[in-house]
Amino acid sequence: MQHIQVKTSMPSDVCCGAGAADRLSEILKEKEVFVLTDENVYRLYQDFISRTLPNASVKVIAAGEKHKNRRTLFEIIDAMMSARLHRNSWLVALGGGVVGDMGGLAASLYMRGIGALQVPTTLLAQVDSSVGGKTAIDHGGVKNVIGTFYQPRYVLCDPMFLKTLPPREIKCGLGEIIKTAALDSNIYEKICQNAQRIYDLDFLSEITADCVRFKAKIVGEDETEKSGKRKCLNMGHTTGHALELRYGRRSHGEYVLIGMWLESFIAEEEGVCTHEYAENIRSLISLAEKKIPLFKDAESAAEVAVLDKKNEDGKCVSLILPKTYGEYKELFLSIDKYKKYLDRLSGAER
Repeated sequence: MQHIQVKTSMPSDVCCGAGAADRLSEILKEKEVFVLTDENVYRLYQDFISRTLPNASVKVIAAGEKHKNRRTLFEIIDAMMSARLHRNSWLVALGGGVVGDMGGLAASLYMRGIGALQVPTTLLAQVDSSVGGKTAIDHGGVKNVIGTFYQPRYVLCDPMFLKTLPPREIKCGLGEIIKTAALDSNIYEKICQNAQRIYDLDFLSEITADCVRFKAKIVGEDETEKSGKRKCLNMGHTTGHALELRYGRRSHGEYVLIGMWLESFIAEEEGVCTHEYAENIRSLISLAEKKIPLFKDAESAAEVAVLDKKNEDGKCVSLILPKTYGEYKELFLSIDKYKKYLDRLSGAER
């Protein structure tokens, strides 16, 4: 098991590896605990919750991004009040990114903040959303527009949860892993050397710790996105988020892969990176996403992208683009120019 500390205003201890989830009962011994999970995870891990946290109150919410909204948030807070939680209580978010984001937000709001512990059950949540303290709900057609920075005190990334994931969910996590590879040359090399093991759980457990370590470093340097350093973690996300909100159906991780694919062409054609490096990035993407889908009227996603909170003036679209091994560059494009690039996803320039 590997232990990684996220050095922020309220430090997080991240445990990665087999047996990490077994620490729950030890950490929360004699604590009042509220478990938030969704219906899919509860069906699989009800016995685990009962065995590990027998005295905890449990709130089960509907699964899926469409329920990541203010209505569900207040259902959670109402349940916390009914459980008579106090300021020394703890919220355990057991689930994927939606549960983690909403649980973290509820913990930050309830009585101005109670202890939060993340137990991510998807690969995507383990390598990304559970670490770093971003909490949020979607609102008004904009993803993650209402939220806080609130660090969990512990994050327990146990590969046992990956055993129940279908291949598509593993692919979703690979979206964030490949994104990290484009930002860190060591992770890039490790994936290239282990391309045949990309779906192997032992390899995924190892690379998860590498991705968490990288993200912990970035978050420690720019916890609340004031210096701009943390912006690099948004690679592929401007386009990915816009497509996700415009079209739905696919998962966040799949849209990150699609966003990175398009943005690799933008980086190449805008002179940010060489053709060779852009091709290398696309080769990594193809390990997880074999065929990039077509989207009817893809340019309409530009109107969503311009609302992204990373943009500064509402007139241009901010993109974090691959530059070379372990390096990136932020580029601002006009909406009209960005729309022309989005045409590639409609099949206009394939």
